[in-house]
Amino acid sequence: MPTDYFAGDPRTNLERMLAGDLYIADDPEIARRQQRAMRLAARYQAAYVEDAASARPLLAELLGAVGEGVDVRPPLRVDYGSNIRIGARTFVNYNLTALDVAPITIGEDCQIGPNVQLLTPTHPL
Repeated sequence: MPTDYFAGDPRTNLERMLAGDLYIADDPEIARRQQRAMRLAARYQAAYVEDAASARPLLAELLGAVGEGVDVRPPLRVDYGSNIRIGARTFVNYNLTALDVAPITIGEDCQIGPNVQLLTPTHPL
């Protein structure tokens, strides 16, 4: 008989996820936050192509914190964005995938190459 990991746990899947516990990604608030992140990432990419400096406010809206002089070349893929912090003067090359179920902190003066993946979700085996 399968184990019911959530028996007696009144929390939503979002609350479980944010606590670092097992969760199922079918929570309506999780879906809303993911859609928001996808929309902002798409808007950021389109704006960056036209003028990288004018795209910065969109990046700041998408991510939890963006330091001075940060350059993130799109495309950028995130789960939520709000759990990502990037320190000042950091450069991120094309196609970063940052699955931010848990916090991701990139320090100051970092250089991240193309196609890097920072993956925080865990899945029961």
